[in-house]
Amino acid sequence: MIDIGNKNQWKELLLTKDEKILEELYASAREIQKEHYGNKIFARGLIEFTNYCKNDCYYCGIRRSNREACRYRLTKEQIMSCCDSGYELGFRTFVLQGGEDGFYTDERLVDIVKTIKTAYPECAVTLSVGEKSRESYQKYYDAGADRFLLRHETANPDHYRILHPEEMSCENRKRCLWDLKEIGYQVGAGIMVGSPGQTVDHILEDLEFMKELEPDMVGIGPFLPHHATPFANESAGTVDMTVRILAITRHLLPKVLLPATTALGTLDPVGREKGVLAGANVVMPNLSPENVRENYLLYDNKLCTGSEAAEGLKILRNTMEKIGYEISLDRGDRAGREVRTWH
Repeated sequence: MIDIGNKNQWKELLLTKDEKILEELYASAREIQKEHYGNKIFARGLIEFTNYCKNDCYYCGIRRSNREACRYRLTKEQIMSCCDSGYELGFRTFVLQGGEDGFYTDERLVDIVKTIKTAYPECAVTLSVGEKSRESYQKYYDAGADRFLLRHETANPDHYRILHPEEMSCENRKRCLWDLKEIGYQVGAGIMVGSPGQTVDHILEDLEFMKELEPDMVGIGPFLPHHATPFANESAGTVDMTVRILAITRHLLPKVLLPATTALGTLDPVGREKGVLAGANVVMPNLSPENVRENYLLYDNKLCTGSEAAEGLKILRNTMEKIGYEISLDRGDRAGREVRTWH
């Protein structure tokens, strides 16, 4: 087993050009992942229900200043229709992801979550709807939401300022994550790899923060530029650095749920497989209505068909089988996590 005990060792692994050491790192990450989850890769049904957003993050294609974006909102009935289709396909986790859209008040979100949990009490509901008050997070949890994804993007305040407008703060983003954890959610944090201004020291700070937070899930994907943002001409992150960070994260948080992101697959045709072979164990095929998928464009050329689509489960199964894994549509909670029952 490769030794990964301190920050200096993390830095060496992030910078090494020694392929043998990297192979050892990935093999060791796979071993840890299999110890807790066997060869299962959990598939979640992703529902991107709104691409309106009040925020103006400099990297994001659905930022409020992007006048080119073709905006949409799904009705409660449309969201339920996505869940119905997903349930039929076998999915037992639904991920509701959207921009920070004021149309979906606490009351509306509570109603949507309750309706899903009433129809499918054995399924997990994950929300990814951004920064809210602790009170709002508590309401969603009481309504039945099980998990919450909120990538912190960077743990360094100065780097955070490069990526976000003045009204947003690294401090508030972290406050949200600690609130979610205290309330009882299965919490997901995470970063963009290769975002403008990011240094190796920033990544080390991120790893330290995640080790302290001990999230149940960590989303790590490469930064990819969008043509209608201030970062249109910035270079994308790399698959190489992304998979290194995935593998290190698997060592630091052995039981964590770790997605091989769509961004990895967008950057490299076998990017998602590389992620899994570095210790990732979650994929999120898209359950959104087909006519809106291409409008949830966080970055250019985002994949939304084939194995990225819920209808493409067969392709996804075959892809994973080729590298020795099997797709599981179970809830797939974090190993050892006590799961509350819903009545």
